[in-house]
Amino acid sequence: MSQVTRRALGWGALYLGMALLPMGIALLRAPGEGRGLWVEFGAMLGLLALGVMALQAVVSGRHRWFAESLGFDNLLQFHRRMGNAALVLVLLHPLVLLTARPEWLGYLDPREEAARALTLWGLLAGTLLLVVSSLWRGRLGLSYERWRLLHGLLAFGVVAGGLGHALMVGHYTAGALTGLALVGVIGLALVALLESRLLRPWRLRRRPWRVVEVAPVRGDATTLALEPVGEHRLDFVPGQFIWITLGETPFRLQQHPFSLVSSAERPRLALTAKRLGDFTETLPEVPVGTRAFVEGPYGAFLPDVDNPSGAVLIAGGIGITPMMSMLRTFADRGERLPLWLVYANPRWEEATFREELEALAGRLSLTVIHVVDDPPAGWQGESGKLDRDLLARRLPPDDGRRDYFICGPGPLMDAAEGALIELGVAPTRIYSDRFDMV
Repeated sequence: MSQVTRRALGWGALYLGMALLPMGIALLRAPGEGRGLWVEFGAMLGLLALGVMALQAVVSGRHRWFAESLGFDNLLQFHRRMGNAALVLVLLHPLVLLTARPEWLGYLDPREEAARALTLWGLLAGTLLLVVSSLWRGRLGLSYERWRLLHGLLAFGVVAGGLGHALMVGHYTAGALTGLALVGVIGLALVALLESRLLRPWRLRRRPWRVVEVAPVRGDATTLALEPVGEHRLDFVPGQFIWITLGETPFRLQQHPFSLVSSAERPRLALTAKRLGDFTETLPEVPVGTRAFVEGPYGAFLPDVDNPSGAVLIAGGIGITPMMSMLRTFADRGERLPLWLVYANPRWEEATFREELEALAGRLSLTVIHVVDDPPAGWQGESGKLDRDLLARRLPPDDGRRDYFICGPGPLMDAAEGALIELGVAPTRIYSDRFDMV
């Protein structure tokens, strides 16, 4: 069993234990009277939903103590899928109970007991809105900033409301010890949420940065360079990313993730973004001197420089940015590990950093393979879509030790991952950064 598999199984077991913890606390003091199998099953579904929702607040908080070992991209995909699972649990909880005891429909009538009924309806609506607004943010016309505020408020409200509901029902949570244990467990999740949204920005106030350069680059992209205000600096490894807030205070809804494109050997930070959304559209107009706040670094997207087999980097479009940080850092350090870069773009004119890549190929043991979907007249390189045949033709045979790093649009990444697996590359040696955190 590989180390990656052991780590995944270990964290999976821990997650399952934590999700079941509210149920376990409730069962420590199981009441004597039985209410029937389906009623008890419905109640357990509610406690499991509470545990999963509480963990959602922890998983999304960018906490390094577990996120680094799992990979932020993997964690994000897991968070999204468990959000859907939590919604199913929340909906099944009342459905099973009301099917078993139709007379309990009166609990949803605000004319009977307004506080109880409104809490129940609010939990259902809040969970539904939480999931729907995340899955279809674009279709709903929600800006990232408004969605982020809504997401945080709904997450806090649903978890706190679920805890209140469990305590109000009292069947399994009666008694000071049981109630305090449940409050303590769920309270820790709420504290983790508040730490990521309030305490972390508060600490960033002491480490401001400022924009020192705004430069257009090929591919309708913009590079922002940042320098620290004061004596602090940010130590990072190439391939990592940061969350950046522009403005006079870190307490802004406008916080966005970007891969660092600069060398880890230099104190100046740089990021490059293509004009693809509301925020990135404004980057060319950012005034030099603008204050910024940087949270991070995050991620673990780095080749092993001691691996004699080297690494293959596969990038699409602006997905070249973490690769550029790697290559610039390796060039500054004089590293000579063998590298292959497969860089796909719709058109040759959109190949960001193509001139610098040519220069880096002379400083590193680097083979650059450009793939252009719509090549210009006289093009001598690879054309069309990235697929298994292209990789088999241009890359050396896999030796069982080489690592593969992929970053770019979703379809390209799916194609690259599938092609590498078809060529016999173990999935545990394929590292992906999907650029879709928001």
